[in-house]
Amino acid sequence: MKKLIFLVSLCLFGTSFIYGQILTITDAVTGEPIERATITSREPKLFTYTNARGQADISDFQSTASIEIRSIGYETQYLTYDQLSKLNFKLRLRQTNINLDQVTVSASRYTEESRNIPQRTVSLTQKDVMLLQPQTAADLLGQTGEVFIQKSQQAGGSPMIRGFATNRLMYTVDGVRFNTAIFRGGNIQNVINIDPFVIEQAEVIFGPGSIIYGSDAIGGVMTFHIQNPELSLNDQVLISGKAIARYSSANRENTAHFALNAGGRKFASLTAVSFFKFDDLRMGSHGPEEYLRRIYATRIDSVDRILYNADPRVQIPSGYDQFNILQKLRYKPSAHWDIKYGFHYSETSPYARYDRLHRYRSNGLPASAEWNYGPQIWMMNHLSAIHKGQNAVYDQLTLSFATQYFEESRIDRSYGQNRRRTRIERVMAHSFNADLQKSIGRSSSLYYGLEYVWNQVTSTGTDTRINTGMVERASSRYPNADWSTYAAYAKYQWRISEKLLLEAGSRYTSFNTTADFRQNLDFFPFPFEEAKLNFTNLVGNVGLAYTPDRNTKISAVVSTGFRAPNVDDIGKVFDSEPGSVTVPNPNLKSEYAYNGELSVMKTIADQLKVSVTGYYTLLQNALVRRNFQLNGQDSIMYDGQLSRVQAIQNAAKANVFGLQALVEYDFGNGLSASTQANYQKGEEEMDDGTLSPARHAAPWFGITRLTYRMNRLNFQVYAMYSGGFTFDMLNVEERGKPEIYALDPLGRPYSPGWYTLNAKAYYQLTGQVGLTFGLENITDQRYRPYSSGIVAPGRNFVMAIRATF
Repeated sequence: MKKLIFLVSLCLFGTSFIYGQILTITDAVTGEPIERATITSREPKLFTYTNARGQADISDFQSTASIEIRSIGYETQYLTYDQLSKLNFKLRLRQTNINLDQVTVSASRYTEESRNIPQRTVSLTQKDVMLLQPQTAADLLGQTGEVFIQKSQQAGGSPMIRGFATNRLMYTVDGVRFNTAIFRGGNIQNVINIDPFVIEQAEVIFGPGSIIYGSDAIGGVMTFHIQNPELSLNDQVLISGKAIARYSSANRENTAHFALNAGGRKFASLTAVSFFKFDDLRMGSHGPEEYLRRIYATRIDSVDRILYNADPRVQIPSGYDQFNILQKLRYKPSAHWDIKYGFHYSETSPYARYDRLHRYRSNGLPASAEWNYGPQIWMMNHLSAIHKGQNAVYDQLTLSFATQYFEESRIDRSYGQNRRRTRIERVMAHSFNADLQKSIGRSSSLYYGLEYVWNQVTSTGTDTRINTGMVERASSRYPNADWSTYAAYAKYQWRISEKLLLEAGSRYTSFNTTADFRQNLDFFPFPFEEAKLNFTNLVGNVGLAYTPDRNTKISAVVSTGFRAPNVDDIGKVFDSEPGSVTVPNPNLKSEYAYNGELSVMKTIADQLKVSVTGYYTLLQNALVRRNFQLNGQDSIMYDGQLSRVQAIQNAAKANVFGLQALVEYDFGNGLSASTQANYQKGEEEMDDGTLSPARHAAPWFGITRLTYRMNRLNFQVYAMYSGGFTFDMLNVEERGKPEIYALDPLGRPYSPGWYTLNAKAYYQLTGQVGLTFGLENITDQRYRPYSSGIVAPGRNFVMAIRATF
């Protein structure tokens, strides 16, 4: 029996009689271990990071000239292996908020110092999650102070970056493309499926990222790196985990999270489960009266009724539930191979599209009795393998295979009507990536790779007579379609000198789309049964990063990005606004973005940090919704209403320019302050040649923080704020949505500016238990962020407890 137990343990966890050199990194003040501290070297290129106990095996670093050790919020250390040996391989890091560089992987899919990346980047980690306690991944992005978040409903969160949003931004999870062939130009909420409790690091790279990430990466790339199983650094099995519980008062949130890690020297497992329950959201007391929810529709005794809201500040209905499951396995048979498998599953309950419930008819009755999204489901199976070869072809090879399943649906019914429309969309997204990195001499590196993506879209429609239960086939939102892409890319980095780095890259992509419209011919007289699109795209970029010293960085980038028309562009049928219907248009081609930017970052006396980036982006052949004709008709009957025909077309150009600025100051003794501010202005060409403000160029916005960190306490007071738009400053399309805006003295919609004051504190009660307390929107402002359909939370008390073992 003992032999059997020994053999099982050997298979599961492996064993080794040669122990590596363990480096332990802790906080200089608290003595707490620092998790996820990165340890890198340039020559040779090596990378590792500390586990939950602040430990990492650095045996491979023995021959390096210099070892660089970083952790966000701590001073960067540059040491040799011998120096670490004299410290008995125990390093204590001093806290600081002023640091020019950090480690990022978003720019090239490989670990790099941000000081070597010409593009502007920003990162958030689990420490930020524990202090700020964002309810969703979208809320986490908003806490960067450089990403504007729009919400059509509480179960929402559509980022806006540099005047672009939705399918002109790229999302990745563990390096896998999260965008699908039905990502639309309207606001989306897919990002809420990502569990903020398992995000190890979220990164945003600003500007076009099409060289590495392909189509859609025009305004920026958001990458979410999910926690990985931790291996043991000795022959004892490493068992660790955490449990988190949270309550928020504005929506009576009840959330729970549990994670368990079990790791041997070669095999490890990570299991995590999260449950989220959000009640109807309560808005603030001080703000526009138009935002109040005075009445709402419900069904009583098989009849639609109007009820008066007992508390007009409660947004009925806006609540929803969600659960997430993560299972990751890791197998590291040798120092050269690292194999991981990840299973992700997320599902929401049905939830109301709150903005549509605010549309009223001329008689004062609601346009809709119900308008819901069905359960939003995301599932991913992801297998990846990293091989460190250091051969003639590559130093490191990363292979990635992923299959994702997405399901979303729309269920709506007009007030007083018995016909309920249901549209269900399902996407199977398959992808393969091969990414390679090769150092060329001491001064150059080549990053190159291949990508294949295949999306299968299935769309169905039914109408249900709720008074009889009869179900009829109805038009679908999309055709059944296949959308695929093949691509090859290369990026070359040349360190011209210790101070100057040049980067250049290019990507070639081939697209194929086949769409079958026959299932909708019974409902719409399309002049085609099938559409096939085949085209190619070529983009490139050039960037310079100049670092005259460790306190200064000047960078410039000229880049191009593109977005290929997807199934949503080619084949969608939907009502964009009252009196209009969007129909398919298979005669589309890619839109291109041309971007230039200049950045300057400087730290002074290790106390002051200033960063400013200016950019300009020109979008040509823009895919926009414009008036159209179907079989020579400019209007058709849709949902019982004569509607103006529109379609997505390559019919415009647009431009966006702006500034991003950051100022940080360290007063010493744990006290620091920072301000991040963003200004963007965009214009897009209209049908008649006139210019309209760009729809996704948000008003100026920012965040100012005052932070105090001492011993076990991390305390922060911060203000979030945004400018507003008058009626004349609103995008033409937004002017047609008065239900989501305040009204000016002339009765015209406008978007008021707003601010919130907030306070958060995280206290490490013991080595295993931490507490978070927060009060958001202290002055109880009633505000609705630009283009949002739901009013933001009013005064909100947040309490969370975190226990680790």
